[in-house]
Amino acid sequence: MAAEKRVHRDAGTGKYVTEKYADKHPKTTVSEPANKPAPKPAPKKGK
Repeated sequence: MAAEKRVHRDAGTGKYVTEKYADKHPKTTVSEPANKPAPKPAPKKGK
């Protein structure tokens, strides 16, 4: 299974930051799994 994609946020502002920034500031950043896009709804079977 492929590695999960992660996103990084600044804990104070909530803004997304780069992985490089997060590595330099581990005490003030949060790493979390990225949301996967919602599946497309199935086509409706109509008349």
